[in-house]
Amino acid sequence: MGQVAKNFDLTETAVREWLRQVERDAGAGVGGLTSSGKEELARLRENRRLREDVEILKRATAFFAKETR
Repeated sequence: MGQVAKNFDLTETAVREWLRQVERDAGAGVGGLTSSGKEELARLRENRRLREDVEILKRATAFFAKETR
C-alpha cells in the first residue's frame, strides 16, 4: 500500500480509505455506507432541504398575501 501511494503521489491514508470503500461496495467491508448508500443519503438530504425550502416559500407567500390585502 505504501509503494502504491508513493508511485501515485498519494497518502497511504487515502489509498487505505479507497480500499475500504471498495470492500464495502463488494459487501466485504465492515461498517460504513456503500457508494450507492452514500449517493442515496445525499439525495435524501437534498430532498429534505428542498421540502424545507418549499415550506418556507409557502409561508412567505401566505404572509405577503395577507400584507397586500
